[in-house]
Amino acid sequence: MSRPRRAAALAGAFYLLTHLTSVAAVILYGPMVADDVWLAGSDGGGPQLLGALLDIVLAVAVVGTALCLLPLLRAHAPLGGPAYLVLRVLEAAVILVGAASVAALVSLRDAGLADGGAGVALRELYSATFLVGAGLVVGVHTVVLAVVLWRLRAVPRWIPVLGVVGSALVTASNLTVMFGLADEVTTARALAAIPIFLWEISLAITLIVRGLRLPAPTGAPEKVPAAVAA
Repeated sequence: MSRPRRAAALAGAFYLLTHLTSVAAVILYGPMVADDVWLAGSDGGGPQLLGALLDIVLAVAVVGTALCLLPLLRAHAPLGGPAYLVLRVLEAAVILVGAASVAALVSLRDAGLADGGAGVALRELYSATFLVGAGLVVGVHTVVLAVVLWRLRAVPRWIPVLGVVGSALVTASNLTVMFGLADEVTTARALAAIPIFLWEISLAITLIVRGLRLPAPTGAPEKVPAAVAA
């Protein structure tokens, strides 16, 4: 397997890892996200701490996707490739803030102090990081990468289309929550997340199975048939 194929396959693996860790972390957080009774509880916060650990792994995987794609895209997209990396790093930073707020909240709860203003504030901080990172920043960097891949014809065209549509729906959905026009958990928001989920899964599988179909670098020497060379 060539180096570009290995880089593409590794990027695809990182994409799959982001989904596994993000979904598992949300499940582990459980009642912490919205249940005030949990804040006043005294049982251990092991599941929530494990969720925070998975969010840390998620942040690493998020950056890993862009780091693997950057050397493949840089020659063809000198602005889009680095921009995608910067936005992914920003997303990872927001995720880490959320993980830190969960760890602090569990410590506060262990001390019996989480049912006051500080506990609520830390929980709201986590919710805000999820809204900004997984909601708004993801929408921006998805468009950046989708446009680059569309322009280069590096993947089947329907994949970037899914990305652009998914980005628009997720961004609009999270903006309605940010401005108090919708609840955080609704059927409409769940449906709006489907296209961007399909975008990342289909992109991950494509990267692993066949890699990117990129044009030859400008100025690359043309291959000469053996008979002509002779």
